[in-house]
Amino acid sequence: MIRYAYLIPLLPLASFFINIAVGRRLPRKGDWVSLGTIAIGLAISIGIFYEVFQAYDPNFKYHVVFPWLDLGGRFVVKGGILVDNITAVMLVVVTGVSTLVHLFSVGYMHGDPRYSRFFAYLSIFSFSMLGLVLSDSFFFIYIFWELVGLSSYLLIGFWFEKKSAADACKKAFIVNRVGDFGFLIGFLILFATTGVLGYDEVFQGIREGKIEGTLLTLAGIGIFCGAIGKSAQFPLHVWLPDAMEGPTPVSALIHAATMVAAGVYLVGRVYPIFTPDAFLFIAYVGLLTLFITATIALTATDIKKVLAYSTCSQLGFMILGLGVGGYSAGLAHLMTHAAFKACLFLGSGSVIHAVHSQEIFEMGGLWKKMKITAATFIIATMSIAGVPGFSGFYSKDMILGSALEFGMKNPQHMILFVVTLLTAGMTAFYMSRLVILTFFGKPRDHHKYDHAHESPANMWVPLVILAILSFGFWYKVPFAEKGWFEVLVPKPASAVVTAAAAPAHPAPSHAAAPAPKADHAVPAAHAAKAEAAREAKHGATVDGHPPAGHAAAAHGADHDAHLAHRAHSIAMYSSVAVAGAGIFLAFVVYWFGWINPDKVASSCRPVHTFLLNKWYFDELYEATAINGTKALSRALGWFDLHVVDGLVNLVAQMGVWVSWLVGKFDNAVVDGAVNGVATVTIESGSFFRRIQTGKLYHYVFVLAGGVLIIYLVKAF
Repeated sequence: MIRYAYLIPLLPLASFFINIAVGRRLPRKGDWVSLGTIAIGLAISIGIFYEVFQAYDPNFKYHVVFPWLDLGGRFVVKGGILVDNITAVMLVVVTGVSTLVHLFSVGYMHGDPRYSRFFAYLSIFSFSMLGLVLSDSFFFIYIFWELVGLSSYLLIGFWFEKKSAADACKKAFIVNRVGDFGFLIGFLILFATTGVLGYDEVFQGIREGKIEGTLLTLAGIGIFCGAIGKSAQFPLHVWLPDAMEGPTPVSALIHAATMVAAGVYLVGRVYPIFTPDAFLFIAYVGLLTLFITATIALTATDIKKVLAYSTCSQLGFMILGLGVGGYSAGLAHLMTHAAFKACLFLGSGSVIHAVHSQEIFEMGGLWKKMKITAATFIIATMSIAGVPGFSGFYSKDMILGSALEFGMKNPQHMILFVVTLLTAGMTAFYMSRLVILTFFGKPRDHHKYDHAHESPANMWVPLVILAILSFGFWYKVPFAEKGWFEVLVPKPASAVVTAAAAPAHPAPSHAAAPAPKADHAVPAAHAAKAEAAREAKHGATVDGHPPAGHAAAAHGADHDAHLAHRAHSIAMYSSVAVAGAGIFLAFVVYWFGWINPDKVASSCRPVHTFLLNKWYFDELYEATAINGTKALSRALGWFDLHVVDGLVNLVAQMGVWVSWLVGKFDNAVVDGAVNGVATVTIESGSFFRRIQTGKLYHYVFVLAGGVLIIYLVKAF
């Protein structure tokens, strides 16, 4: 099945061309074409995942390369498909969520005048995202990265007749370009120093020392800037909540497992290039993002805006996990988040479809009218809140454990764990608040409540599937030490060579022999056997005792393992405690009414206003970046009008003056000289015409006069 991986992105691409060309003329306006192609892609993805899972080899790799651009052998760009364990997981996540979103859209978008175009846009988005996942080089991932940005622009602004939607898609596109520019600079630095574009080739170039130190750190941060934009990290997080103006299926597709996940996937894919300084930068960006956006979600009243800021916060969790060394933790949360957040967004779409409102204070009591939607929404909420037994608890616990372990090793960075733990409690609170205000209590708008009803089957079936996937047993067997994801997707070895890590003596010649090329990587078991054989050959000493260095290394490894186990135990109990506290506080405030939220808001008016206005980021950017850009454009316009155009006009005026002078010179001097010659000729002609009369006696008279004059002259 794995050899058909190239079909997974090509199928939705074909669907896009069909729907955009003749979709309106097809039965059901072509929705079955998009749904069918992405479902086939899901089937192939599941088959690939089954093959990978059966192998259970952390080093599994299927890599096909072909020449894409050859400039006479001087410059060759290779294209290719790379399928490894993380690719196999992401293929299932992307095609799975996309298939359910397509199915949900059949009911949600029914009757829309641009129905076929919507499914065409879904298809081109799926093609872009799947191409990004399968790319094997920085060059091609950048191409698909930009295609994802374009297709998201089309989907967010699908209802472009609404000014808010038109503004939102432009905002998303422009903000993402800021991050993408950093991505471009980063991979160009890598290409300029290593001369290659493929992931493995770049990693090898870094190991060989072609790029190192501060320049490598800057290249890594530049690559991460792309993730800051796509995954809505601070300070480029402002586009994501505005993107809620798109149809709700778009919100689920973009904000659950696909576009926003691209940044996290990018960091995971190029993980070996990051230096310790770059990792620290990544961790603190994630920390700021998860805390800031969680505080904004506390006061949001739009059901989709709450989920949008929740998405930003959860993406911050993933980025922080990757930054503190929790590679498997960050990517595991990406996978679990895809299920429960897609369920939440589609559930919000079901609610909006029923009550025709997004304000949670206009809802209430919907449990009685929408039991399936409410039940699935509650399950997904318990997952994101980190309730034990659900997938969110499993992955969030891994992130908290990694943050605490990092803090124990580096006490000056313990704030990474403390703030993350506090934010986990806030997540449980605002999501419980959302559930209580939406589905329980008394209806606050009886007109909307009376007309509410459960959504049709093609809308609630995806909710049920996603709710089932929000349970934790899919990802980790209860009480097992590790889940299958941790085993299948371990942290890759860093390509960064530090002075401490560099060998003191050159490696033996046989160690540098190139590995044989094959479609599949050498199984981990074989590699382990080979490593064991090398250790048996070179590592033993007299009397069978290991060398002192080996003993020290073993002791250090045991200490790290003990520290990791202790950190994860503390993090687990702490996360359960703060999640329980957050849920309990939400019930105290919004269920039992023991605390009046309005009085709390009044007593903390400045803070409440600050959070309600989203930390004034939009106003800050309006006053600085936007107004600064406008001021710069006005200054450049003035410069163009007065300086550039002034110089052009001055040159033109000087040309007019010179031409006037030349005209005068031409008229007075050149024409004067020509006319003077003509006048002299005419006048002399007139004069001599009087002399040359043609009468003989005139000539005799003149001749006689002349002789007389000559005689008189000589005589005197």
